Amino acid sequence: MAFAAVDGSFLGMPLDPIFVGYVYNDRSRFLLYVLLGAVGSALGSIVIYVIGYAGGEVLLRKRIPPEKFEKIHASFDKHEFWALMFPSMLPPPTPFKLVVLAAAGFEMNFGHFLLAIFAGRFVRFLIEALLTLWFGPEIVAVTGRLFAHHFAWILVGAALLAAAWLVWRRRKRSEQEKKSAAEKNPALRAEEREPAG
Repeated sequence: MAFAAVDGSFLGMPLDPIFVGYVYNDRSRFLLYVLLGAVGSALGSIVIYVIGYAGGEVLLRKRIPPEKFEKIHASFDKHEFWALMFPSMLPPPTPFKLVVLAAAGFEMNFGHFLLAIFAGRFVRFLIEALLTLWFGPEIVAVTGRLFAHHFAWILVGAALLAAAWLVWRRRKRSEQEKKSAAEKNPALRAEEREPAG
């Protein structure tokens, strides 16, 4: 947990090899290591949150190019939780600390902030642990290199999956609303039964 806390703060360190080593050498406790890594990362990010919250948007505008600032700001306006959780799931070279700083600068709710980082890191560490258990510790290094070299394509793929999921969810919700409205209004049910002609 201490390693993850240090990595979560401004002092970055190669957490993945340390985490994978623990999981590989003590397989029966892999879930404990996943949990400790996620908690440590969330707690370590508090340092960045305090700095970003105190500096606000002024600090962000000094550190981030205007185009990137607007893009990050728009994503936080739409889906604050997901805008932080998804980057926390991704391994380097994702600019995770920059997104954490942005979340604080945009005054994200502190509880939601911690929960988003915890959830994202939990998913990331769980995937790393399972890959390590199934394929050995070398797989994490291989996927890390693959991710570093094909970062843009992986992000495009993740964005497409997220968009497909959102479209599916909206369609499902729309169908449920139509069904609910039809159940409440007998005239609508009659219209649905009549053949179009």
